[in-house]
Amino acid sequence: MYDAKIIQISGNFDQGMQLVKEVADHAPVTIVNSINPFRIDGQKTSAFDIVDALGLEHDNHCLPVGNAGNITAYWKGYTEYARDRVCGNLPVMCGYQAAGAAPFVLGEMVDHPETVATAIRIGHPQSWDFAWTAQRESGGWFDKFTDEQILAAQKMLSQFEGIFCEPASATSLAGALHDIGSGKIPEGSKIVCTLTGNGIKDPEIAMMQCADAKPITIDASLDAVKRAILDSL
Repeated sequence: MYDAKIIQISGNFDQGMQLVKEVADHAPVTIVNSINPFRIDGQKTSAFDIVDALGLEHDNHCLPVGNAGNITAYWKGYTEYARDRVCGNLPVMCGYQAAGAAPFVLGEMVDHPETVATAIRIGHPQSWDFAWTAQRESGGWFDKFTDEQILAAQKMLSQFEGIFCEPASATSLAGALHDIGSGKIPEGSKIVCTLTGNGIKDPEIAMMQCADAKPITIDASLDAVKRAILDSL
């Protein structure tokens, strides 16, 4: 709609990111993802909104980690609010990755990341050092979850909360549920889970999730509708 020229490369996010950085060295373009400090300063205001909405304090912030821009930005926002004495405590930052793309869990870059959660299918995070700082300073941790766990959380959000997110977003819920169940996140904690993208961002995975949900064709009568509803219970 904006008459943009779209160029698709035969490669993953990390390869694309490297190409974009190289292009920026030779052409008058501005990179606007998380390696741009203005992007981080914009994202950090989400932390302000969370603190304002929750009455200043919460205990844990769970979020998906791929390129690590979000965990970097949120932590920047929280620390600035604390410095200015707007909030009294800083949350524990819990960063969750897909098992096939988990450089922070492994402690090293991953050359060939694989996961259905495309938004975090990143093996060479651009905010590597900043994310480690957020984890260390907040007393938080990184963990990884399988595609099956991530997709189960995605479906749970849709069915029980009416929230349709893309798979990477659901990683935050998968991690929170796991750590609540294990007791790593204490009972009674106030928890924030960030969902970073709408489900329409990755429609192919959503269609795969719903492959068994075939439409039921019935006659256009009230009795037929009643029978169909009763049969589905």
